[in-house]
Amino acid sequence: MDMQKRTQRPPQPQHPEGCLVVAIRIPVRIFVFLVVLPVRLLWDAFTATARFLWQYLLAPLGRAIGRILHALLVVPLIWLYRYLLTPIGHALLWLHARVLTPIGHAVVWLLTPVAKAVEWVFGMLGTALYWTVRVLLVLPALALWRWILAPAGRLLGIVLGEIGEALGHAWRAAGYVARAAGRVLGTLFRWIFLEPARWAYRTVLTPVGHVVRDLVLHPVAQAARAIGRAVRQARADLRRALFGEPRRPAPVERREPGGRDTRTLDG
Repeated sequence: MDMQKRTQRPPQPQHPEGCLVVAIRIPVRIFVFLVVLPVRLLWDAFTATARFLWQYLLAPLGRAIGRILHALLVVPLIWLYRYLLTPIGHALLWLHARVLTPIGHAVVWLLTPVAKAVEWVFGMLGTALYWTVRVLLVLPALALWRWILAPAGRLLGIVLGEIGEALGHAWRAAGYVARAAGRVLGTLFRWIFLEPARWAYRTVLTPVGHVVRDLVLHPVAQAARAIGRAVRQARADLRRALFGEPRRPAPVERREPGGRDTRTLDG
């Protein structure tokens, strides 16, 4: 089915390649071929040498080493397991089943009353130690926690909570006071400095500036422009006096006659 689907797929449209693509592709392929060819030759020589070494040297040598190891190690180990370890293991199993197990049962039967006595002694010692620790350490610690530490902790929590709430209220109140003081200071600064400065600028400085502009700056600027024109004129006169009139560019002959002599298609 996959082959049928692949064969039934419509052929992908091939975009025409321009001359520039072909002109670039051919030199690039030639260069890549010249670079890859020595590497491929070295690789083929290496694989052929490795195949020859493996087939005629390493494989026979490995098989010979395997046979030697099998004869020197595997065969002696099999013989040791079969003729020495297996009989010893069977003997140990018979010894465990026929000798050690009955002896162990006899020892357990003899030592069971002693073990019970030791267990009872250790139980009594453990009970006495438990009640001693409970009376001397646990109960005083519980009483200390229940009647002193827990109430003190609750009282400390209440105090810390009240302190935190008081700090929060104080912080918020200080913020209100700071904002009110800022507004008051801003109003005072505006009425003491900004409004007088604005009034002085609007009623004094602006008319004075207009008068200075009309009576001083404009005449000075006009005089400066007149002086500049006079200086430029004097510099031009001095240049003409020293070097003469500058040459005028020669008239360029026009291709098309002007005026009435203009050529037309008829003439």
